[in-house]
Amino acid sequence: MEPYKLFDAEYKFACLIWDNEPINSTDLVKLSLQKLGWKKSTTYTVLRKLCERGILRNEEATVTAIIKKTEAQKYESQTVVDKAFNGSLPQFLTAFLGEKKLSEKEAEELKRIIEEATR
Repeated sequence: MEPYKLFDAEYKFACLIWDNEPINSTDLVKLSLQKLGWKKSTTYTVLRKLCERGILRNEEATVTAIIKKTEAQKYESQTVVDKAFNGSLPQFLTAFLGEKKLSEKEAEELKRIIEEATR
């Protein structure tokens, strides 16, 4: 399995850590119960698996992320573009926008991003 690939439940769990790191593992169990409805055993199983895959770290009962949220998002978004649109960003944007109208601010931001990417 690719190192940055996160299934939906894993991504939600990782988001708890990204949003609260560093977090004590006991607090993580409580947060997982509150936000995800997970039991302690589920929390520790997913934590162990993500640690084994090099996504999270659990040292001395303190959990932190090795892979940052932006890295996981970059991987996931590239996977969608590659799989569904043959790697074509213009095709993706056309499908994504559909009938949606961009605000002037959004259009300017996209222009800026595209200009920076071509340098």
